[in-house]
Amino acid sequence: MKNYFTFDQKIVFSKAVYYDLNPVRGKRTWRDATGGFGDFVPLQGWIEVYDTEGACGRTFCSSGMLDNILPLVMTGESRTYHEWYHYLYWKLRNFGFQSGQICDLGQFDRIMLEIMAEREQKPLHRFLGAEKDWAAIYKGGGSLLLTDAELVDDMTRYVREGNTTVKFKVGSDWGRDMDRDVERLRLVREAVGPDIGIAVDGNQVWEVEDALRFADKIRKYEPEWFEEPIHSHDMNGIRALRERVGMKLGFGESIRNAFAFETYVEKGVDHLMPLVGRVSAMGDLLKIRDLARSHGLMFSSGGTVWQNASFGALYREDERLEHHEPMTQPMGECLSVKPEERDGRLYLHPDLYGSPVRLDVEKLERNGTLDSIKIVHASQNNKTFAVRASY
Repeated sequence: MKNYFTFDQKIVFSKAVYYDLNPVRGKRTWRDATGGFGDFVPLQGWIEVYDTEGACGRTFCSSGMLDNILPLVMTGESRTYHEWYHYLYWKLRNFGFQSGQICDLGQFDRIMLEIMAEREQKPLHRFLGAEKDWAAIYKGGGSLLLTDAELVDDMTRYVREGNTTVKFKVGSDWGRDMDRDVERLRLVREAVGPDIGIAVDGNQVWEVEDALRFADKIRKYEPEWFEEPIHSHDMNGIRALRERVGMKLGFGESIRNAFAFETYVEKGVDHLMPLVGRVSAMGDLLKIRDLARSHGLMFSSGGTVWQNASFGALYREDERLEHHEPMTQPMGECLSVKPEERDGRLYLHPDLYGSPVRLDVEKLERNGTLDSIKIVHASQNNKTFAVRASY
């Protein structure tokens, strides 16, 4: 599997520290059209991985990192970055290329990039070639559980904070209450005015004909894009929708690799939207960015925005990160250091080597979020890797 990055630095992993987190409660109970996360944000753990030179990569992750990645890398072996990635990719293939294990690989890819950046005493974004220390954002939220007034308050606050595009959820009552969604869009458009972009996200709740019916109802409010109104793998449905919908379509948050985005382009998707925590390689973000550029399409990337900012610094100003506040704000409160949000941008610390974030361990110990810590040394690792999954 060819990675976007071809660094040839050798890495020998020496130690990993995994912080197991108790559930982190969101500010409000969350619901989108097909369910959503409920009371808790999607956090499970945090890992810090060290090489034999003392450099460290760190990220939020699942406990799958302990079972499926560390047994393969905590061996004392020396491989180049590219060799490690290639080895891990094919070791994990039998879990499936849409699996959670493939997402773990994507996070470990970032860890390796951060280790190499820290060795060179550079922030990750500068190590990867960024020429600026900021990333442009748009802001999303808008749970279906919000009252109309709460929704308008959030969207207008996002605009006051400097965001030129806002996004909220549609698909009330499992997509059946379109009139409620249309009224909420009317209220938001009236509140923010004609010059602010408004995107609506259906979270794949409709079939093609219902999505077309909803599009007709909202057309006069000029949404900037209509996000994932139907199943993200229904490629023929996406083509049928594209031919008749008359507005820009966004897809991609559920996709794990860059190959499927080529099919999205063929089917007429206007806005390519990978998620940083779900791709199998960090370089896929840039492959998809380049694909969008070559076809004159919109591009953005979502996910944990505080870490995604390192890649956003490699984007143009019209290639933005989604700052999905109901999820990313509670995640940010677990960090002692993170990029600064200001005027529709995230500003990275130019003197913070490697990762753009640091976990606030003392705070998490005090407030009971930190459940336990597990340390894995390469010299003591005796855990065996096995593909434990359906076949």
